[in-house]
Order: sequence, then structure tokens, then C-alpha cells
Amino acid sequence: MSSDALIQALRDALGDSAVITDPGDLAPHLVEERGLYHGASPALVKPSYTEQVAEIVKICAAHTTPIIAHGGNTGLVGGGVPDGAVIVDFSRMNKIVSIDAANLTMVVEAGAILADVQTAAEDAGAYFPLSLGAEGSCRIGGNLSTNAGGVHVVRYGNARQLVLGLEVVLADGRVWDGLRALRKNNTGYELKELFLGAEGTLGLITRAVLRLYPKPLSKAVAFAGCASFDQALALFQVARSRAGDVLMACEAMSDFSVSIAEKHIEGACSPLEGRHGCYVLLEFGSSDVDADLNALMEKVLGDAFEDMVIEDAVIAQSGAQAEGLWKIREAIPEAQKRVGGSIKHDVAVPVSKTPEMIARATELVEKLIPGVRVVAFGHLGDGNIHFNLSQPEGADKTEFLSHWHAVNEQVHDLVVSMGGSFSAEHGVGQLKTGEMARFKSEVELDLMRTLKNALDPQNLLNPGKVLPPQK
Repeated sequence: MSSDALIQALRDALGDSAVITDPGDLAPHLVEERGLYHGASPALVKPSYTEQVAEIVKICAAHTTPIIAHGGNTGLVGGGVPDGAVIVDFSRMNKIVSIDAANLTMVVEAGAILADVQTAAEDAGAYFPLSLGAEGSCRIGGNLSTNAGGVHVVRYGNARQLVLGLEVVLADGRVWDGLRALRKNNTGYELKELFLGAEGTLGLITRAVLRLYPKPLSKAVAFAGCASFDQALALFQVARSRAGDVLMACEAMSDFSVSIAEKHIEGACSPLEGRHGCYVLLEFGSSDVDADLNALMEKVLGDAFEDMVIEDAVIAQSGAQAEGLWKIREAIPEAQKRVGGSIKHDVAVPVSKTPEMIARATELVEKLIPGVRVVAFGHLGDGNIHFNLSQPEGADKTEFLSHWHAVNEQVHDLVVSMGGSFSAEHGVGQLKTGEMARFKSEVELDLMRTLKNALDPQNLLNPGKVLPPQK
């Protein structure tokens, strides 16, 4: 069947305004944020409700045309770049469907922007804890499809732990209604787990039941300077033992990471005297409005200082000061763009091995690329570090980026040898399918392919992503 017939069938089903074919309008949807991948698509479609998504899938299946879902298009691994696929844009399916404050659940459409989900929960006197840098533009369907992490994983877990139920359009156009708001449901296979983190390769998430939490009414935020990542880990252990579940976030940043944030991003400024080998941002939160978390933070930092774990620290005395401390951490990714080419790693190791991994990986990359500048920062509380590299000063960007594959290979080898993962929260997409082939066992890959073949026998759902080509 021709592409013209496909487009006409989509227009007949959705209306002309919901089917976009103009090359200029398609262009922003054919490239990922870093420009590493460029794709092609016959059309972008904008459904308004689940039944239209199902009809789109049926039409594409009849024309043997692949399908790819788009949320905010903020991915970093090429998972949202189409290779001749029809793009299903969920921007019109952006409703907060309902909130059950007593049950602490919320039903949302896949196109709801993460920040809007957070605001809706807050307006209902509750809290949705998923929080990450792109929350003003990323959409919840993409967050769930990639099992997003963010800064509060140490207390609340990844996106996978924040979902109770899903509605999913399958590869044949059938709709699985798993929108159950239950915390206990022991009736067979947990089907929703198939689609969380699958990057749209097994089905298209259209709606979700999200788990909410009591709203933190008391908070404390501190910024500490440590001599090294070893000391930063020791501070985390002190905070975890003293604060327990009150600990909401523990972010670590190398000195170079903080220095480029200060230099290039307005408003990012360390409040500490002098320079330190590593910095840690701690956040405590409690639903008890009378909880004196500043006093608890003082106790934690005092104990850490006595143990020679920290060199200096400040505690935010207002909401504005707390935002200022978070600004330092949030500014790092944007600041890195200002200092030249970047080679990035989204890796995780057991929390206890984080300092060792950073030290060994730093030594490794400095031998590979003399003068390389390591930008190491991330979620110390769950072992997920963004081990990024900026080009040496004065280096040629193209020549530096030509080392990407060799550097990734050696860093990932190290991380996996330490019991870690080469993808912690950004997903696999197409960037890391080769690493799936290198590190996943044949048994694992066979199980994944069995699922893919069973749920998508025509291989129409985001083909070429997550799974490596079969030999």
C-alpha cells in the first residue's frame, strides 16, 4: 500500500488537522535533543483520546508501517527518533483525569506534562515525587516508558514504583484496560510491568494511575563541601542513619561541575568559602508540619563535621535560599553545553562503590584523552552518577567526539565489572543497543525477544530500539 493511502486513511480517521505531513512541521520531531540522531516519518498524528490511538495503530498495522510514540521529545538516547515510523504525538491527550485524595491516586493521560501532574497533586493536598530537569516539558507517558528516575529516587523509587495501573494500546489495536488503583492485586501476571521502561516497543501507554504521597509540609535543604566523593558517601551514610525516611534527596557534584555552573549559569553560586573536592546537596522532607527539620539537619551536619566527613556546609533559611542551592545542581547539564563537546555516561553502581567507580573511571578517561575534564554529578543516594566528559580546553570538538564509542566502551566495561549498569535512568533507545548485545546474556535477550515477538509480531512498535539486531 502507498504512503498516500496511509495518510488518507489517517485523515479519514482523525480529521485533517490531526495529521501533519509538512516537512517543516515534522522537522523538530525527527531529531533528538543532542542532534546525535536524525530520522524520517511520513506523518505525525495527534490523537485526542484512547480510541483514536487504537485506530491509528490498526491503520498502521494494515499498512505495515511502524509507529513511534512522542511525549516531550526530551530523551537522550535516540529512543524517540523515527525511522520511517508514523509519530503518535500525545500532546492533545494531556488531561489530569481524576484525583482520589483519600486513596492517594491520580489518573492522568499520557501527554500530561510532568510539572502539571506535580501541580495538580499539590493542589489536592498531595505530592507526586517524580522530579527531573525536563519536568516543564517532558510528558508522563515518556517518563513511564523510560522508567525515569530523578532526584527523589532515594526515598520514593523510580517511575516504575509510582504507578499502580496502566491503559495500553497493543500492537494490534486492542486496548488493555489495567487502570486499577489498588495496592494489593494478586491475580496473575503483573502486566503493567511489561510496559514500564519498555520505551514504547511493546505497547503505547495512553493513561496511568499514579501513586501519590502525603505532601511534605516541612523541609530542610543543605549544601556541604567535602574533600572527596568518599567523604560525600560518608555524609550520605550519616544522613541516612540519622534522618531515615525523612531523607528525600542526596545529590553529589564534583568541583569542576559546580565551577562551570557558577561560571556559565546566572544565579548558580556556591555559598561556601573556598573550593572543595566534592559537594553534596541534602534535602529532608516530612508531612509533619511541626517537624523541626533544620534542627535535624544541624545535627546531621554537626556529626559529619565532628567525624571529619565535611569541610563546610550551609542550611537554607528560606524557600528562596533552598531554591538557590538546588539551582547549583540543576544548572550543571546546561553549563556543560557551554564548555564544548560532551561525552556522556548515565551509569549506576551499588551505592557503596560510587566513589571507587568515579575515581577509576576518571583515571581511565584521563589516560585515553589527556586534558579531558570530568563532569561527575548525580544521585549519590541511589548510585546513579552522570559521568560526563567535557573536551579539553582548546581541543577540536569533532576530534574529541570521535572518541565517544571507545570511551563509552571502556567506562561501561568498568561499571559492569563493578556490578553496575550502563543505563541507569535515560533508557537504551538506539544509542545503547550495542551495549545490550555486549552485556546482556543470551537468556535475557531471548526472553526479551520472546516478549517482543508475542506482543508485536510485525515489529511495528518503535523498531530498532532497546533490543539489538539478532545475529
